[in-house]
Amino acid sequence: MSLSRFAVAAMAMSVSVLALGAGAHDGGHGQGVKIGEPGNVSEADRTINVVMHDNYYEPESIDVKPGETVRFVIENKGSLVHEFNIGTASMHEAHQAEMMMMVEHGVIQGGKLNKEMMDMDHSMMDMDMDMDMGKGHSMKHDDPNSVLLEPGENKEIIWKFAEKGAIEFACNVPGHYQAGMYGDVNFN
Repeated sequence: MSLSRFAVAAMAMSVSVLALGAGAHDGGHGQGVKIGEPGNVSEADRTINVVMHDNYYEPESIDVKPGETVRFVIENKGSLVHEFNIGTASMHEAHQAEMMMMVEHGVIQGGKLNKEMMDMDHSMMDMDMDMDMGKGHSMKHDDPNSVLLEPGENKEIIWKFAEKGAIEFACNVPGHYQAGMYGDVNFN
């Protein structure tokens, strides 16, 4: 972890997580934003191994070619639940509100996931309307551009990147992005 990320992490841990929902965003998981699409493993040009530690990734940035299909093998070597999510900064900001809801409702519990709660039918639950989630919000965390892992778990994402864009990968568990757990996707 670079010194600048360490400084950011230290400052972020001292700041309240209440600021997670502040600012403008694109309204969700990328409606209208071209970050790419799920790919087929048979079309993957290469594999990139990503290791998640507590509040940083190895590697800290990724180089891709426009239109390239990449197989990501993601492993959580941290002691907390972490996420690998491909998107824009505004997509991550919007997703952080959903992740906060997952913490508030006991789905994410520090170093473990309540998988029963993730699989429950939440259609009748009265969710926090201030978070603009409404009734029936899913807590499955099953978007194709994202994985949520307990310590020691690993999963794969096959992703075909868009032609170009300001894309990053990030952990949106409350406080983790602010602590420096994000990296750039660089197009070359």
